Amino acid sequence: MSTRLVTVEADDSLRTVRHILERTRFHHMLVIDNRQLVGVITDRELFHFISPYLGTMIETDRDKAALQKRAHQIMQRNPPTLPPDADLSAALAIFSKNTDMTCIVVMGNEEEPIGIITWRDLLRLLDKLYNEKRSKK
Repeated sequence: MSTRLVTVEADDSLRTVRHILERTRFHHMLVIDNRQLVGVITDRELFHFISPYLGTMIETDRDKAALQKRAHQIMQRNPPTLPPDADLSAALAIFSKNTDMTCIVVMGNEEEPIGIITWRDLLRLLDKLYNEKRSKK
């Protein structure tokens, strides 16, 4: 689980979301409304909604207008969550059931996000366990 989280407000513009994702190099951003988790935006979703021509000679007014959309308009709503004491099988079950999900938000006791688990985290863990098992042989 990563405890470094990046959040935006539900009404923040995609211009803001894009700027933060570019600056932090994170792949997932949590969307918060009134201190409550309401969604997740991935870098892939963001790139789907904005034009690759932004900032080039051929950008259009429509390309620029896409940056005015709000985070809540493109986010994945009601992302899967787990408590901090959940075991690995719970995370695996969520990823197996929700094949389009790329992260699970870990919620603290105060119902605020405290971490995020991505499928990459699980692959790294699997690789580590596999290598440890191989080195013991």
